[in-house]
Amino acid sequence: MKLTTQELLSCPSFSPVCGGEERSVEGIYCCDLLSLVMGRAKAGDCWVTVMGNVNAVAVATLADAACILLAEGMAFDPAAVERARQQGITLLRTELPVYEAARLVEQLGGGL
Repeated sequence: MKLTTQELLSCPSFSPVCGGEERSVEGIYCCDLLSLVMGRAKAGDCWVTVMGNVNAVAVATLADAACILLAEGMAFDPAAVERARQQGITLLRTELPVYEAARLVEQLGGGL
């Protein structure tokens, strides 16, 4: 089963912040260290993090992430939301811890 960013946006456990271009979600990457994300996240990953600043959006663009899912009840900075709109990056947030958020994405994607 292919999972898309639009399907993530409609999941009740995730709150949409900014809808970008529709992308297939190919995997999940969990990390808060931006340099690791740049080098290890794969194109099409749903990046689960607690980093909601403009630098996270820049890294998601460089890594070609399908979306950023902000966990632990964190909020995106207004500048990050604006940059995501400009770059076509989907932003979502959730109250779930990182691990539980990633597991839910995996379940929605049929195991990805």
